Amino acid sequence: MTKLKEESFLNDLNLSLEEAWKLLAQGKKDRHSPLHTLVVASNDQQGTPSQRVMVLRSIDTEKRLIRFNSDRRAAKVTQISENANVSVLGYHPEAKIQLRMGGTSEILKDGHHFETAWKNASPYGKRCYLADPGPGQIVAEPSSGLAPKLEGVKPSEEQLVPAKQNFSILQVKIDKLEWLYLAHTGHRRAQFSWNEEQQEWDSQWLIP
Repeated sequence: MTKLKEESFLNDLNLSLEEAWKLLAQGKKDRHSPLHTLVVASNDQQGTPSQRVMVLRSIDTEKRLIRFNSDRRAAKVTQISENANVSVLGYHPEAKIQLRMGGTSEILKDGHHFETAWKNASPYGKRCYLADPGPGQIVAEPSSGLAPKLEGVKPSEEQLVPAKQNFSILQVKIDKLEWLYLAHTGHRRAQFSWNEEQQEWDSQWLIP
């Protein structure tokens, strides 16, 4: 949890929103943070919510962007191409804060952010994108999808070359953020909605 005292943001909408983004920023930097992994939900072709846990890779508070890495062959990529609306959920037990976010998403397969994300990925992380067949495909027996020579070993740069064509970024632009703080003195809940015309957050308190 950040160093803000509880009373500093408990009854202040602006500080509550600031605290939410600070926790997300910590989640990106610290793999031990509960917000390092978030639940991302899209909608499948039947309109049914489809959830998965994803590692938070990047955050841009000013642009309201959060980013995750993804295999471009994954089902969520197809789902997002048909319906860009997604929701993102995280909970920080120590901070006693739940974050529910909603926004529009896109899959990036090239460009600056794509290249940066690929460069920053570890060899073992990149190795995941060498799976053949791709994620979600039916197989006759348990399998990682990796060739035997790649299992349990650090791949070489040469071996990783084909993986890049399966790599992508899931980028979400947050336009709604709901903040819930669990306090023994009384819970607090607030909702923040992005006002595109005013270029600022509209905020309001909610009953928890």
